[in-house]
Amino acid sequence: EPGPAAGSQPLPAEGADTKTYLWARYHEMKKLVYDLLPPGVCNLLNPAAIYANNEISLGDVEIYGFDYDYTLAQYSNLLHSMIFNTARDILIEQFKYPEGLAKYDYIPGFAIRGLHYDVQKSLLMKIDAFHYVQLGTAYRGLKPVPDEEVIELYGGTQHIPLYQMSDFYGKGPSLKQFMDIFSLPEMTLLSSVIDYFVTHGIEFDQVHLYKDISDAIRDVHVKGVMYKWIEKDMEQYILHGDEIYAVLNRLVNHKKKLFLITNSPFSFVDKGMKHMVGKNWRDLFDMVIVQADKPNFFTDRRKPFRKLDDNGTLQWDKINQLEKGKIYKEGNLFDFLRLTGWRGSKVLYFGDHLYSDLADLMLRHGWRTGAIVPELETEIRIINTEQYMHSLTWQQALTGLLERMQMYQDAESKQVLLEWMKERQEIRSLTKNLFNPQFGSIFRTFHNPTYFSRRLVRFSDIYMASISCLLHYDVNFTFYPRRTPLQHEAPLWMDQLCTGCMKTPFLEEMVHIR
Repeated sequence: EPGPAAGSQPLPAEGADTKTYLWARYHEMKKLVYDLLPPGVCNLLNPAAIYANNEISLGDVEIYGFDYDYTLAQYSNLLHSMIFNTARDILIEQFKYPEGLAKYDYIPGFAIRGLHYDVQKSLLMKIDAFHYVQLGTAYRGLKPVPDEEVIELYGGTQHIPLYQMSDFYGKGPSLKQFMDIFSLPEMTLLSSVIDYFVTHGIEFDQVHLYKDISDAIRDVHVKGVMYKWIEKDMEQYILHGDEIYAVLNRLVNHKKKLFLITNSPFSFVDKGMKHMVGKNWRDLFDMVIVQADKPNFFTDRRKPFRKLDDNGTLQWDKINQLEKGKIYKEGNLFDFLRLTGWRGSKVLYFGDHLYSDLADLMLRHGWRTGAIVPELETEIRIINTEQYMHSLTWQQALTGLLERMQMYQDAESKQVLLEWMKERQEIRSLTKNLFNPQFGSIFRTFHNPTYFSRRLVRFSDIYMASISCLLHYDVNFTFYPRRTPLQHEAPLWMDQLCTGCMKTPFLEEMVHIR
């Protein structure tokens, strides 16, 4: 039985061979795409914009909450090298790993956020929203694993079963997802150590290796080494401090209440906020909670709040109210809600970790959420390039041609279609490599969203590159997400009409519609 579009397909002119006809359609489509994208069409997206997954009016928001690290405080990439080097040295000196690891340095741009790591198979890879491994993005150590081997490792498929994938926080029985920005040096160290062992033919236990590296990275944070680096040279490590002051001051001037919930210790947060906002930064906040132990803060009722004095010394008295200007440690969200009465959609909380910061607040408590995604700025600048725009538009058009012309199954036509498929794959690889040669974009696995993207849409009402993006919008601004097409709606959209993905019989008609 013919498909939906089969009846409307044009046929080659009488006497013309299908091969000539197919290539004629190919060249017509290429000219159309070129005409659609005249010079200067780029820079359509603003890297400083806020993007909405859900409709939200800032006028309804009375209370703004913030995480600290990578939300209020954005850090220089120099920090990643320091974390990598220190954790590498801990492995050598304390865990007695081979001294040959000392020759490995941090590789900026090797990994991206949102990757999964299969502990038993020692595979670092990107997975899409449908739980499929993106072929070409599976690495063991610093080297890619051939697609055939990846498929064989997973029983003849690219699909990862749900039970293996993850729990609510991205931690499954065999796969771990790296979701925060601090995990970039951890992934690079993991890959470097595996590379050393594989290159030197050293047998290792995958579970122990993963745990040792996780522990070494954790020690850099828990033992305060990282905090000391940042405190010693804030000018070098903390970015956009003046913009943070402008955001917070503007909200307070419009009678908004502010609070801070962070896992970092008070002395570290205090020094950073004084650097960015000034010595009276606490006057801006109605509530400051440090060492909160998120995500447990949002789910575990057992830890009560404790008060700190102005020097950060722990107090012993019972907390019956949360006072403006005071510093609190630990606690839990249930007591926070009971003591403040701050519930539902009048609260908007910003964080960079989709699981630890945002998931529970949105799904269980109805707060509005804003995700801070620093990578967005770089990715949008790439999307705005002429090379990306032309590659993507031609890829869409070529995909439409392949779908519509697959009805021609004679030997010569099949050869043409194979050439088109090969070209399509080359374009897909090219566009992937524009973002990251190993893993591509954090938002896309070719045409599908990544697993990270799916969580971003699920757990955030709005997302942006940094908190400073709020400065571009009125405090009563309403964000309206655009109606993006479902697949059965796609032919109604102009970009589909213009790039040939709609099953439209004649190019002349497409030009007329445009």
